[in-house]
Amino acid sequence: MTDINYRRQMEKITFKSRWTKVAVLVFSYLLPLATYLSTSSQAQTAKSVLDKAAATVTMKEGVKADFKMTGSMGSTSGTIIIKGKKFHATTPQASVWFDGKTQWTYMKDNDEVNISTPTEAQLQAINPYNFINLYKKGYNATINSSGSSHVVHLTASTAERKIKELFITVDKKSYRPTQVKLLRGKKWTIFDITGLKKQPAADSQFRFNAKEFPHAEVIDLR
Repeated sequence: MTDINYRRQMEKITFKSRWTKVAVLVFSYLLPLATYLSTSSQAQTAKSVLDKAAATVTMKEGVKADFKMTGSMGSTSGTIIIKGKKFHATTPQASVWFDGKTQWTYMKDNDEVNISTPTEAQLQAINPYNFINLYKKGYNATINSSGSSHVVHLTASTAERKIKELFITVDKKSYRPTQVKLLRGKKWTIFDITGLKKQPAADSQFRFNAKEFPHAEVIDLR
């Protein structure tokens, strides 16, 4: 091989080597970017689904729904009326009123009322729709499709969140939540929700009325 041919061959090798390095460098930047964009798009989609689901629950007049709650202690069924952050839930065992600040829990077996200021985790353990007050802060969101439903998976991004995971199933057509599954500690609770409809409700419906339970023992836990 002549010196000229040798130099040309070496130039080709050097040229290819440089472009290989450039390609590797570009790919190393594009791959994380593509992953980020995909994740951001998915998170945005999950958020938009929950935004629409929240809108079906936060009607100004109020809404009513039936629910079945299943957990480590068994299961129960009941109804719930919601107006903003306020709610009134009734099961065969208890009635719960929450006016946005104070909660009253009436236990039917012992004719007792507990008054408390509940945490977000305590509210979610009673109100299946309380996720609408949680998902916008302190959680990472992903979304999957399951038949006629979206399933949004929320995982806590901060240690202060007592509910570490939630799975929220939302109907694709109506955007009504049909199931909420939540993890608190090491125990799962599942709410199956049906019959969501508009239900005008006065603010007084979300406060305990002592006149209706004249013999109940009142225990203030605040």
